[in-house]
Amino acid sequence: MRITPLDIQHKVLDTQWRGYHKIQVDQFLEEIAESVEELTKENLVLKEKLSGKDEELSQLKRAESTLTSTLISTQSFVDQLKRGAQRDADLVVKEAELKAEEILSQSRSELVEMRRTISGLRQQRALVLDRLRSTLSSFHRLVEVEEEPDAALDSSFEELEESPKLEGPQLDIEPASHREAG
Repeated sequence: MRITPLDIQHKVLDTQWRGYHKIQVDQFLEEIAESVEELTKENLVLKEKLSGKDEELSQLKRAESTLTSTLISTQSFVDQLKRGAQRDADLVVKEAELKAEEILSQSRSELVEMRRTISGLRQQRALVLDRLRSTLSSFHRLVEVEEEPDAALDSSFEELEESPKLEGPQLDIEPASHREAG
């Protein structure tokens, strides 16, 4: 059973012939009633504060829960972004490697083609030089052949001029150089 300050103030005790001093007991009961009343008020204030603190604690726990779930979802989102960025970076690297390999392969094939072309041009050059040598040699022989009859004719003319003159028909022989000019 709960005793209130009012219960203490209205409590009437039986008196006996040689009992407690009534005024002192009444004073003491009044002091106790006031003390209990103060404690009751203080208890009510503390209960209200406790209730407020409980409500505040409940709000903080809800906020903590919300923050925790937000933090977890944010961390998850960040992890997904990182994985996506890593995938994108890996993809870019793979594409760059493939492009580099393609360029390298193309360069190698172009190099092989250029070497073939150079080799073909060298062969053509050698062939042209051989033909030119052959042509020059042919022209040289032709020049030599052309010079020989003139020398032979010149020596024939010299022999004729030195030999005694014969009577008979005259031969009209002109040097080849004169024939071509005329």
